[in-house]
This record gives sequence, C-alpha cells and structure tokens, in this order.
Amino acid sequence: MKIKLLFIGLFVTSNFLLSQTNSKKQFLVNTIAFYNVENLFDTINDPKTRDDDRTPKGRDKWTNIIYQKKLKNIAKVIADIGSDLTGSSPSIIGLCEIENRNVLEDLINTNSLKKENYDIIHYDSPDERGVDVAMLFKKNRFKPSSAKTYPLFLKRKDQSIDYTRDHLLVSGYLDNERIHFIINHWPSRSGGQMKSEPNRILAGKLNKKIIDSILLSNPKANIINMGDFNDNPKDKSIKPILNSVYKKSQMNNNQLYNPMEELFQKGYGSYRYRGKWDMIDQFFLSKNLVENKKGLFFLKAAVFNKKYLINPQGKYEGYPFKSFAGGKFLNGYSDHFPIFLYLAKEY
Repeated sequence: MKIKLLFIGLFVTSNFLLSQTNSKKQFLVNTIAFYNVENLFDTINDPKTRDDDRTPKGRDKWTNIIYQKKLKNIAKVIADIGSDLTGSSPSIIGLCEIENRNVLEDLINTNSLKKENYDIIHYDSPDERGVDVAMLFKKNRFKPSSAKTYPLFLKRKDQSIDYTRDHLLVSGYLDNERIHFIINHWPSRSGGQMKSEPNRILAGKLNKKIIDSILLSNPKANIINMGDFNDNPKDKSIKPILNSVYKKSQMNNNQLYNPMEELFQKGYGSYRYRGKWDMIDQFFLSKNLVENKKGLFFLKAAVFNKKYLINPQGKYEGYPFKSFAGGKFLNGYSDHFPIFLYLAKEY
C-alpha cells in the first residue's frame, strides 16, 4: 500500500480558481467525495432497527461523549478532503453507514463544518441494521432539482425479503451545469465473498438500469456513480455489469470510466481485510465528464489516506484507523479511507 496522495500539477487560489501554468485560462474546481463513515449512529434506541449495540446501555456503551467524539473526527476528515488543492471542503459528499437524518444534522453543525453551508439529501432505507446512504452538498455550489431512491429487494433461502440499502439518485446543477449523482452501498461480503456475490450482482444490475435510463434520455449526461460497492473493480458485479474501463481511450458512449481501477492496480486501496488492500469504494464517470471540452470535466481521483487516518500501531498497524474495535472506542475515524475526485470548469 502506497501511503501518499496524487497531486495535480496546477495552481489554485483560495476561491477555487485554478490556473494552468503558462496559460491565461482559469478553472473553477469542485471536490467530489465519498466516505463510508463506519456506523455513525446516535445514542437513541430505535425499536424499528437493530441499533441496540450503539446505545449507552448496549454492547458498545455508545454514550453521548463517544458520539460527539465520533462526529468531531468524521467532520475533521470531511473538512480536509481535497483542501490541498481547493482550500476548502468538498462541494459534494456521498456518505454511507449513517443511521438517520439526525446524525447528519449533528455532523454538519460541528465546528469543522457549520461554516461550510451544507445541506442534506437523505431518505430512510429499509435496511434492517438501520444504516442509510446520503448526500451532503454546499448550497452555494449545487442546486438539486430532484432526488429519488431505488430499493433493492433480496431474498433469503426461505424466500423471505432481505432488506438492504436503497440506491440514491440526486440530479441538479453544479456551478450551473446539469449533473447526476448516484450514491451506493451494496450488500456486504458477510458469509464470504463468493457466497454473497449474487446479491451484489443484483445491485449492479439495478445500478446499471438507473444509469442507462439517464443516458437514454441524454447520451451526453454528466453522471458520477459513487459508493461502497463491496467488490473490487474487476469483480463480476462491477466490470462486466457496469461496463467500466480504466483507460479513457477505451471508452465508448455506453461505458463508464473507473479511475479507481488504475489506482488499485498500482497498490492503492480504500479498505483492508486480512492484510490485503481492496478498492471497494469507487467512482464511475460517464463519457461526457471524461471527454468534455466545455463545461464540467474530470481532473483526477485519489484515495484520501493522510497519515492521521492510518492506524499507527498494534495488530492493525497500517490499516485505516477505525473508530471501534474489540469492544472499545479507539477514537479513530473509519475502517475505510475516503475517496475523492476533482471536477473543473473553465471560468
């Protein structure tokens, strides 16, 4: 695992204006991020979900003191993502493993984020554990026009329904450019990767239907598909179903560009399991964002793996510094690294 960030050889001023070296052109730059925040639960017991462990009297002894520390830590990370280039926090953040809207309200009102003018798009999903996906956006950068959830219905062996997270589609205008964001958290590898793979294949097929419906309406649509897919870039649920490529030159109108695949090949990862790095947190971009000469266009993607996000010692030295393990709160962040990309537009 290479613990470093990829940087762009460009100059940026504090008001998001990016200037090419030896050129008079200037660009407006937005950071787009995704973060699995590892079980961001409040302290209130919800009788409709399996959140008993994350309560003051539950197994994790999830007190308000711990909850406030968790909020502070996650907010610190979000405020930091992409700021090396833009001087500010992301314009758009996709999130997963959040319990409800209340935790999102608490998050955007932390000291690190309350000045950033974030708003929330969130719907309660039927997931039995009570975790949802959501999107935060800066109100001065993005104007949402519609939001919709797409439920994924899975079946257990006894044919009963296994409820999981919805796919969230948010459409709107980023710096006056029409764009669509899809936020995902696909079924886990619980029970083993191969045994659970059919569930993620179903998630992939649903995801592809959403993307195809957008492109059918507008073949030049700007689409960013992001999330924790619980599979790697070349797995059966990803590359064959989403029809993704990692080389821009390989793209046709129906394919998606996955910048995380090349990073994965170079040894980067967003999640580590049994000593092995996985790139289960990914972005997929429509062709227009990759080849666009006017309007929004893709610059660069990276794993946000700054030193403070890496466990410094012990059995899990070098892993993402998670917030909870072995029945104890570690005052860490998440078992995933965030991922991010830059979108630019000529100013």
